[in-house]
Amino acid sequence: MNTHTASNALNIMVVEDHEALREVTVEALSQRGHNVRGVDCAEALPDEPGLFPIDLLVIDLNLPGEDGISLAARIRAAQPDIGIIMVTARNQVRDRAAGYDNGADIYLTKPTSTEELIAAVRALGRRVQPEQANACAYSLGMTSMTLSGPQGKASLSTHEVALLAAFVRAQDQQLETWQLIALTDKEVTEGSKKALEVQIVRLRKKLQQTGATEPTIKSIRGQGYKLCLKLFLSTD
Repeated sequence: MNTHTASNALNIMVVEDHEALREVTVEALSQRGHNVRGVDCAEALPDEPGLFPIDLLVIDLNLPGEDGISLAARIRAAQPDIGIIMVTARNQVRDRAAGYDNGADIYLTKPTSTEELIAAVRALGRRVQPEQANACAYSLGMTSMTLSGPQGKASLSTHEVALLAAFVRAQDQQLETWQLIALTDKEVTEGSKKALEVQIVRLRKKLQQTGATEPTIKSIRGQGYKLCLKLFLSTD
C-alpha cells in the first residue's frame, strides 16, 4: 500500500550494480510513493539534472568504474543539499569514517533490510524534502551560465548568475536591496533600484521558463527580495 502522498514523494536515484538488489530496492521505495530510478554505475547517471531532479541518492560503494566514495564526494560538492545514503559491505570503522567524510548522510552496512533502508530514507527525507511543490531541484550551472529545470533550460547573463548564486548562499535565501545592487558595484539610487527591478523581472521569467511557478523571487516591501525555490549550484 502506498503510504505517501505526492507532496512528500522524493526523487530517488539508486546506484547499485547488483541487478536483483537494485530492482528490489527500486520497487520497495516506489511502493512508498517515491519517484525512483536505478542505474548500475556512476557513469549511467543522467548528465542533465533537469531530466530527473534528484533529492536523494542511494549508493553502493563497490561500483564498476567510478566507485561510490568518489561519486558521493563529487555529487556533494556540486549539490550540497542533496541526500546521500551509502549502502555497502564495508563495515570497518575507517570505512564508515571515509563514507561520512566524503558526503554520506547515512551509512548502512549490508546485509541491510528493506525496512531499515525505508526508515533511513524517511528520516533523511525530512531534511531534503522540498517545502514547495515547485521546489524540485533546479540547477544553476556556474560555468555554463545556464539555469536548468524540469521543463528546460534558460541562458543567463553574468550578472543574473551572480544574483541567483547570492540568493542561494544567503541566510533564508533573502537579500536586502542594497546587497543586490552592490553586486554590480553601483551606488543605491532610484536608478539602480529600477534597474534591479528589471533584472528581477527577467529572472522570474527565466525561472518560469524552466518550470517554476510563482512565487519564484518574492519582493519584500521596504527590504529586498527572497528566492522562493530550491536551487542547486553546479560547477558545470
